[in-house]
Order: sequence, then C-alpha cells, then structure tokens
Amino acid sequence: MQCLGAEYLVSEERAPRQREWRPQIYRKCTDTVWLFLFFFFWTGLMFIMGYSAVAGATARLLFGYDSFGNVCGKRNAPVEGAPLSGQDMTLKKHVFFMNSCKPDIKDRKLGSTALCVSSCPEEQLNTLEEVQLFANTSGSFLCIYNLNSFNYTRNPNANSLCPRLPVPPSKSFPLFNRCVPQTPECYSLFASVLINDVDTLHRILSGIMSARDTILGLCIFALALSLTMMFIFRFITTLLVHIFISLVILGLLFVCGILWWLYYDYTNDLSIELDTERENMKCVLGFAIVSTVITAILLVLIFVLRKRIKLTVELFQVTSKVIRSSPFLLFQPLWTFAILIFFWILWVAVLLSLGTAGTAQVITDGQVEYQPLSGIRYMWWYHLIGLIWTSEFILACQQMTIAGAVVTCYFNRNKNDPPDHPILSSLSILFWYHQGTVVKGSFLIMVMRIPRIILMCIYDTLKTKHGKWSRGTFRCCYCCFLCLDRYLRHVNQNAYTTTAINGTDFCTSAKDALKIASKNSSHFTPINCFGDFMIFLGKVLVVCFTVFGGLMAFNYNRVLQVWTIPLLLVAFFAYLVAHSFLSVFETVLDALFLCFAVDLETNDGSSEKPYFMDQDFLSFVKRINRVNTARAQRDMDSLRTEEGTELGPIVR
Repeated sequence: MQCLGAEYLVSEERAPRQREWRPQIYRKCTDTVWLFLFFFFWTGLMFIMGYSAVAGATARLLFGYDSFGNVCGKRNAPVEGAPLSGQDMTLKKHVFFMNSCKPDIKDRKLGSTALCVSSCPEEQLNTLEEVQLFANTSGSFLCIYNLNSFNYTRNPNANSLCPRLPVPPSKSFPLFNRCVPQTPECYSLFASVLINDVDTLHRILSGIMSARDTILGLCIFALALSLTMMFIFRFITTLLVHIFISLVILGLLFVCGILWWLYYDYTNDLSIELDTERENMKCVLGFAIVSTVITAILLVLIFVLRKRIKLTVELFQVTSKVIRSSPFLLFQPLWTFAILIFFWILWVAVLLSLGTAGTAQVITDGQVEYQPLSGIRYMWWYHLIGLIWTSEFILACQQMTIAGAVVTCYFNRNKNDPPDHPILSSLSILFWYHQGTVVKGSFLIMVMRIPRIILMCIYDTLKTKHGKWSRGTFRCCYCCFLCLDRYLRHVNQNAYTTTAINGTDFCTSAKDALKIASKNSSHFTPINCFGDFMIFLGKVLVVCFTVFGGLMAFNYNRVLQVWTIPLLLVAFFAYLVAHSFLSVFETVLDALFLCFAVDLETNDGSSEKPYFMDQDFLSFVKRINRVNTARAQRDMDSLRTEEGTELGPIVR
C-alpha cells in the first residue's frame, strides 16, 4: 500500500535530527516491506482457496459415497471407466455396506462394497426373499445397482451381488451417514473398522461438522460471557472483585472435578476396539492433568496477591475514566469479532475442501477410490500458518487502534474538551501509516506459535517410542516457547503504543518502550501485573464455563465422535473471544502506563512543562508512591533489626 504523503504533521514542528519522545508530532509509513510480504503471503492463500474450490469435494465428507464414486444424496457426474458411476442419488442419502457384520479388512480399511440406499434395514434379513421384500416395500435396494430386485432370488450370482446373509438391523448415524449395525456382535467390529477407514484429518473435520450446532451454541455462550465480564470490569468494586475471584476458584475446581470424573467413567466403561473411545480417554486425562496444574498455580497466585486488591480496584476505576472519555472503546472488539468470525468460517470452508481434494481412480470391478492429491499436506500447513498470522494481525490491529485512542486522549491538554472521534482517528493513522508495523508484530507471535505446534505433533508421534527424559525435554521446550510468547506479546503491545506516540517502526518502538519502561518500572509494575492477572482470570472464567458446557454436550455422543478436537476448538475460540473483549482493559492499562512514563520523561510538572495526566491519575500515582515508600521502609527496618541481632564480640 502506498502512502498518501511522506509525512503526517500534526503541527508545524519538524522532527529533530536526534530522535526523542515527541507525542503525536511526526508520522510516516513504517515497516512497508513487511506489508508487501503479507500481501504476497495472502496471494498464496488466495491460490489455495481457489484450488480447494476446484479440486475439493466437501459433499463426500459430509454425505458419504459408495464404492462406485457416487455421493449419496446428490446428483453425480460419471467417472470414466466406472459404468455404475454418474447416478442420481438424490433420494438415496445413506451408505450401506454389503458385508457390515463380517467386513473384509485390508490394511485396517473396510474392503466391503458400499451402496447408496434410501433407508437402512431396521430388522434383520435372513434370506434373499426378505431382502427382495424389503426392496419392494421400502424402495431401498441392498444389492448391486445393475441387479434388478426381481432377480434377487433368480440370478445365480446373487450371493456375490447382494449383501452377506444375514443382514443385521442397522441405523444411520448423522456423523458419516452410514448404516451401522445394531447387534452387539457386529457393532463393535464394524465401528472400529469404519472409524479407522477414515483419514485422521477427515475424522477431525467430520467431528467438527457433526458437532457444528453445539460448537456454534458454545461460541455464542462464550461471547455472552465475555460481554458480561467486560461490563463487570467497567463498573468494578471491591465486593465485585471478591465475588469474581470466588467464581473463578469455583469454576476451576468444578471443571477439574468434571474432567477427572469423565476419565473415571471412561476407564470403567471403555470399548477397547473403538479408537475414538481410546483417543477421547487419553485427551480427557490430558485435559484433567493440565487443568489441575493450572488450577493449583492460579490458586497459589491468588493467595499471594490477595493484598493488592484495593489498589487494583482504584486502578480499574482510573482506567474506566479513560474509557468514559471514549466510550466506543468498549464496542470496538465487536468489529474485530465480526471480522474474525468471517475469516474463521472462510478458513474452515477451505479446510473442508482441502481435506476432500482427491482424484477418482478406477480399480477392480468398476469400483472407484479417491487418492489424495500430491502437496495437500503442505497446503494444509500453509493454510494453518495463514490462520495464525491473520488472526494475530486482526487482534494486533485492535490493540493498535485502542492504544492510538488512549494516546490521543492522554496527550490532550484540555481534559474538559476531549478530542473528537479518537477511535476513527486512530484507525485512519493505522490504515495509512502503520499496517506494516502490525504485520511485523503479528508475524513474531506466529513464529512463536509454530514451534509449539510442531513440538506438540512430534511429542504425540514419538511419545510411545521415547522415555520419560525425552518427553520431559519436549515439555520443557514447549513451556519455554510459551513463556517467550507471553513476553513477546507484552513487548508488542508497548511497541504499538510507542508507534502511536512517536510514529516510529516496530524495532525502534520496541527498544524505546523497553528503555523508558525500565526507568519507571518501580511505579506501577506490581499493580499493573496484578491488574493484568485479574483480566487473565476473567478470560479463565469464560473458558472454564464454556468448556464445562462443551463437556456436558459432547459427552452424550462419545462413541463415533472424536469430540476432543471440537472441545479444543471451542476452548480456543472462547479464549480468543474473551481476549478480544477483555484485552480492551489490558491494552488501556498498558498504554496508560507507557503514556505516564513518557509524560514523566518529557515534562517535570512545572508551569512551563506541566504534566498531561489529570488530577485523579496524579493522586493515584502519589498513593502508589506512598505504598512503595512504606514497603521499602519496612524492608529497611527489618534488615536493620536482623543486623542488630547478630552476635558481636564480648567486651570485658
């Protein structure tokens, strides 16, 4: 994107040769190379979208298909070399396997012939006469398409062209639209082979699609909880903080208890031959262990930091005053949320198409198999990187917009006359000058996330082949990348605020912010950390209640559904939505403290250089200084007392 002007002057003052803090005076395009890089990356994403639309076949995943290349419930095009392909299956919406009770297993895949039928046989069929009667009465033909129902009992090859007798009673499950046998002796073997017959990516996508209504409902629930938490922080009081912390503790303990109860339930009611049961049990155990560790850590932190609640309430009240000067800051996450929803829907649609991209190949007896296209796995990784980078870019734009609005309101001399439309002004500056800076910051976050995903995949692949030391090493590396990600997010936020103040590029802004924050770290670091911790607890509360709802909803359909992936998706979505809304307060806090540090750096409170901060904020700063001074004095007195009690030489 080209800049409309080389420089943006808020006043006639030009930037001096030696760079210094100059709030809202100088503006230029920053990190344009990264903006062009992002543009070229999205060109690749657009190619993948077009390729998936042309080569993908989502209907095969959603509705199922027979052995001759026909998608059930759809009108099909013929496949060259397959005479039974290209049929109209509009009224035949279910997949029936001719040998469902004793399936032929080839390389752990179901080798039985599959047909599209209008309905599944609900009663056992013991003879070909009963199969013929079922076809005549229900219109559901269970033999090969080119065999007329009149010849079911007359054709000498009917035993090979019709299902193996007896045909067990079956029922269609909505997950794969397959006719699954209901007799105990057939169900377990068929279900295990059926699930293993599907590629892992297909199983995950099928689990997502089968639970799409539940996922949508839980996402709406997470959105409502996030809005509630945002308004709680807006009108926060000391009593409300105690109630909020109590709810967080109860939510954490409740989710941990539910997860351990589910694991106990799985271990006592486990179908060994079903892979989904084993995968769900392992994931539930992992969820339970992780949630227990997180709960223990958070409970310890809450106990240690409980004495800072009063000052934190005052801090949020100061933050609320800043938000009152620009009330539309509270609604700013809505457009971020809408853009994220649109992008995620588009991303999932492309993922579904990529997962079904394959070419039809004719094998024996005119049957058709779909072979995955070469390069699909690489496209999937590219698509995943696009999800992370673009999502972080959208969230970074929100952070930059909020930081710019706070900077505009803070560096305003006349507090009784706030600036007009600070959010629109911040958006326009971001759009014309600093998109490259946001792209660079979001890229760094993405770089930190990709190794974590790779480590998780390697750990999952090699966990059965390596010992405890190897697993511990992978976990330590994962935790290191997680801590680095958290630190980098804080650096990014300060860099965005500095860019909004000075108009400098990302690296320069990050360096300047680190220098000035280190000079003034003693003023607000403890209170700011606890404020950020309270906001993080709000996110935890949203995720806890959303995950609890997901556990209750998904657990009712555990047999043929890998519901741990939809649950992880819901948890990720809940945290991202909570982060989008509650990060308004987090961003305002960080931006406010950095503006305060710049105010101290450039002004001294005299009549020639008065502070930009208002009286309420100045009073809060003085109280913080008194608390810090009193704490330092107590530490000094304690040290002197310890020195005075040391044993000295005995003088006679």
